[in-house]
Amino acid sequence: MRKNRLRLVGALAALLVAAGIGAGPPAQARHEPPTLADLAQRHGRYFGSATDNPELVDEPYKALLGSEFDQITPGNGMKWYATEPQQGVFDFAKGDEIVDLARARHQKVRGHTLVWHSQLPGWVTGREWTAPELRAVLKKHIQTEVRHYRGKIYAWDVVNEAFNEDGTYRETVFYKTLGPGYIADALRWAHQADPKARLYLNDYNVEAIGPKSDAYYRLAKELRAQGVPLHGFGLQTHLALQYGYPTTLEDNLRRFSRLGLDTALTEVDVRMQLPVTEEKLAQQADWYRDMTEACLAVRRCVGITVWDYTDKYSWIPAVFPGEGAALPWDEQLRPKPAYFALREALK
Repeated sequence: MRKNRLRLVGALAALLVAAGIGAGPPAQARHEPPTLADLAQRHGRYFGSATDNPELVDEPYKALLGSEFDQITPGNGMKWYATEPQQGVFDFAKGDEIVDLARARHQKVRGHTLVWHSQLPGWVTGREWTAPELRAVLKKHIQTEVRHYRGKIYAWDVVNEAFNEDGTYRETVFYKTLGPGYIADALRWAHQADPKARLYLNDYNVEAIGPKSDAYYRLAKELRAQGVPLHGFGLQTHLALQYGYPTTLEDNLRRFSRLGLDTALTEVDVRMQLPVTEEKLAQQADWYRDMTEACLAVRRCVGITVWDYTDKYSWIPAVFPGEGAALPWDEQLRPKPAYFALREALK
């Protein structure tokens, strides 16, 4: 009896296969190559991309953004000018659009950025503040935004670009009015508003060990000693072929992790002087590979985010005339050598 039943089940399975109704997915679906996110997850890391609201009408772009990455950073939608255009009048529509998109695809979101000297609305920069006034404004801005996204944001760039190249404090409206203590206050206020979010300081030209990254190292050490809720250091990693690769990146990541901090490469691109050549693309690919391997070599380097993934939407040409081609996909959304180098590093 049992033999007959088994024969029946076998015959039925054969019939289904012949009819193309297999029990599992079709063969080609099973052999889809793993995405960058899949590969990074095997190392306990994420691999993300920034995006911005105007791009989200581009369906082919959006499809790749949704499939290849497991972390998203809003390029502009959470900055002060977008979220509090008038004093006390908050608008989270742009940030919400990106958070909703990411959550629908089970992608983590990095909040960017709460305190920055740039892209501030005119009402912040257009007048003189007393210290108590600005302190109240800063606290309200941080806590309103962080509370709005509480539980939806994995990590925040709380203070962005606080130092000059020589390691002195940048003379921002916040520094000039409140002194260096504004950084610790900002971290405390963000932590009160969402105790589960990971809180970062974030900057560019800090990939190598040098005066600027030393300043962050000293500050981070101090803040940790005072019990200030600082959890990570973000290295933007906007690199340019003509300035050379930051060879001390891995050592730098390591020293921050020894302070008990996570690190992340938060805004990665590798620009070149145009025109594009095969040699430059090969060098760019090497740099993407090297920085990925540096992050993988340091346990507390938690992930990598490219500053949008395609040259089609890169910020570089508008800011650095004559430069560009900085990202792993070209303007037609075709993968470049850098993309294959990333896959190689993550394997």
